[in-house]
Amino acid sequence: MAPSETSARAIGSPLTARSADQPIQYEPEEACPPIVALIVGFQGAALVLAPTVLNVAIGFRAAGLDDTWLVWGVFAGMLTCAVMTALQVFRFGRFGAGHIVLTWSSAIFLAILATTVDAVGPETFASLLVICSLVQIALARWLPTLRRVITPVVSGTVTMLIAVSVLPIAFDTVQRVPSDAPVSAGPIIAVLTLLTSVVVTLRVGGRWRLIAPLISIAVGCAVAAAFGVIEGDRIANAGWFGIPELPDLSFDLSPGEEFWALLPTFAILTLVFTLKTVSDGIVIQQSSRRRPRAIDFRQIQGLVSVSGIGMLLAGLSTTLPPASNASYSHTLVTLTGVAARRVGLGVALITVVLAFFSKFAALLLSVPGPVLGAFLMFAMGMLFVSGWQTIMRDGLDPRRVLVVALASALGLGLHGHPIMSDLFGDEIGGLIGNGVTIGAIVAIVMTLLLEAIGSRRSRLEVTLDMASLPAIDEFLSALASRLKWDEPSTLRLRSAGEETLATLLVQDEADPDDSDQPRLVVIARPQSVMVELEFVATTRQENIEDQLAYLTDEAPVPTADDLSLRLLWYHASAVRHQKFHGVDIVTVQVEGNA
Repeated sequence: MAPSETSARAIGSPLTARSADQPIQYEPEEACPPIVALIVGFQGAALVLAPTVLNVAIGFRAAGLDDTWLVWGVFAGMLTCAVMTALQVFRFGRFGAGHIVLTWSSAIFLAILATTVDAVGPETFASLLVICSLVQIALARWLPTLRRVITPVVSGTVTMLIAVSVLPIAFDTVQRVPSDAPVSAGPIIAVLTLLTSVVVTLRVGGRWRLIAPLISIAVGCAVAAAFGVIEGDRIANAGWFGIPELPDLSFDLSPGEEFWALLPTFAILTLVFTLKTVSDGIVIQQSSRRRPRAIDFRQIQGLVSVSGIGMLLAGLSTTLPPASNASYSHTLVTLTGVAARRVGLGVALITVVLAFFSKFAALLLSVPGPVLGAFLMFAMGMLFVSGWQTIMRDGLDPRRVLVVALASALGLGLHGHPIMSDLFGDEIGGLIGNGVTIGAIVAIVMTLLLEAIGSRRSRLEVTLDMASLPAIDEFLSALASRLKWDEPSTLRLRSAGEETLATLLVQDEADPDDSDQPRLVVIARPQSVMVELEFVATTRQENIEDQLAYLTDEAPVPTADDLSLRLLWYHASAVRHQKFHGVDIVTVQVEGNA
């Protein structure tokens, strides 16, 4: 996978300036006063509570579940979001991000929730979530291995397909009005709600942006009231505080054909869910610092692991799994200037209190169907754009265009198509004929195929030691010879390899008496007039990108410790460094001439 990285040649700009409405007053590790944590925490809770309740309501109503399930799903969803937000504050080994991570019930699983519950019941949905939670925790550990297969192109394409697959639910929800209401009531309410969302998004700024979704929902409800389609009985009959009635929670302990037919779809959605969590973690890290730093992927792995715990809790309680929301987290930090992680505890506390405040949930559950449909349309439109932005992160070359085109065409074209039922039968074909599953499989297979038939890569495995320099130098010289590079280009390639090795060795804190020498794998991938060198090492050094950011041409004579960094900066056209638990990956790009 290839999250956004910082180029060595562009270090002066992105790592020294920060675009924000308000400067950061408290960084994640800094302690802010408890009253500040509670005030900002209340604002954070206000951001995520409405979409959390509404997403659960949309999903459970689309699945045909009764009010007992609906009220319980909202209660459980709020509690799981609170627990996940609180856990992300800390870092326990490989769990936790150490940041403010606002969390809501994910819309990614809306379509599959409706399909699964309608076909085989909520117990199968719960069982599949529990299985996939273990998959997500495992994916956190495998992020370094998956980085080249699950690329931004794959995740962005699948994200767009998810948005398209959920939109029919939104349009069906618009039609859910009382039988005695005018035929035009649903569309008019939805259009005015959408129009308000657009105006508020474009015109409202500053701290009002925190409640922009609530403004559009309130306007939509006012229009619905004019048509007489709001049912106030739910609010009147709800108690003030308490635990809702518990539905028949159970699990599918004897999975049949339907379970195994749905498992690939859930696994792929979990993969996409994980990739979106990675992207969210990157945004949250970047927006939480006074001076932006290179991304620490160990914290990203911790974020993903806790997300897996959230999915496990959602499965045990049969509700939508909670997901991190980078947009809301970024908005909260930008508008308040407070990134102290203890704010996450404030958000969690307020969310728990409101979960037991039954009138609050009843109020949101009384939002009419057309307003819910408009809210979902807007959210899925934003999700679609987010997917496209993810695809564009690394640019579109002809190979990537081919992946997006084929995966999108087959995913959209075969979604619900009778050909799947013809091949696998009506029941199984209806379950696996999901456009998201088909598109994801096509995108992954195409990526693997293009990786296999692309430029032939070279690989060298040595110990992380200066004694390995001759082997690395010979490896790079042979590569330059095969590419027919001229002497200056060959020297630049060899020098970049030497300085990368030296930089890793200078920063490595391994015990010199330790007999278990760290390993270093060098992978070379020729790409037209450029070679990408990937150094995969088991080290514990500081992030090289952060160190490069502090080097300037006007600095005094370099010390022995930063000499290799300066030489690496000189020889390479780009350097990026990804730190994971147990492994560091330094990617160096060197341009050459034949």
